[in-house]
Amino acid sequence: MANFGEMSGLKQWAVVVGGAVLVTAGLYFTVFKSARDQNAAAQQSLEAKQKENRELEAYRPKLADIERQLASLKQQLDIERRIVPDEKEVDGFMRMMDAEAVKAGIELRRYTAKPVAQKEFYTEVPFDVELDGPYYSMLNFFDRVGKLERIVNMSGLLVASTRKPADAKTKKTYQYAPNESVVATCTATTFFSHDMDPAGMAKPGQPPVKR
Repeated sequence: MANFGEMSGLKQWAVVVGGAVLVTAGLYFTVFKSARDQNAAAQQSLEAKQKENRELEAYRPKLADIERQLASLKQQLDIERRIVPDEKEVDGFMRMMDAEAVKAGIELRRYTAKPVAQKEFYTEVPFDVELDGPYYSMLNFFDRVGKLERIVNMSGLLVASTRKPADAKTKKTYQYAPNESVVATCTATTFFSHDMDPAGMAKPGQPPVKR
């Protein structure tokens, strides 16, 4: 085979052109094709993002309204949690009742837990309570409890004079103040959201008992 330098000018030119074609073809099927495939994939990704942005853009005018709705729902949830809290203890309920008793001017003597009742969306937590005080102060107490934001149902009310407290089925006789005229027993029922774990509450018959 003749050396490149011994070839005629036409053959030399043909060899150069052929080599260039081979190099170009090699680059096309390796570097250039890989870059083109990457560009095509990037273009597809860009078009997908642009399409997603166009779809989301339609919601931009509604964003403020959605935020207002979320704020309103959060406010409603906060109100519902105050009405029917989801806490797993009853200390807050007892403190609330004690505070209303002090404001009304009566003595709330005793809490005794009764069995809880599991409902579909909430749990009923009843307590037997015993209280005494002036007649109108007693009325004021029940009125105040009825106006509480948190739901408290008072049932099974028995009222008697301080001279015969047993008529109200009281568990114990106390040293009543001279201005106290009535004693009462009733069941105070509060409510917790259904995800409450009853095991975290006081067991029936084992409540914090006030003396």
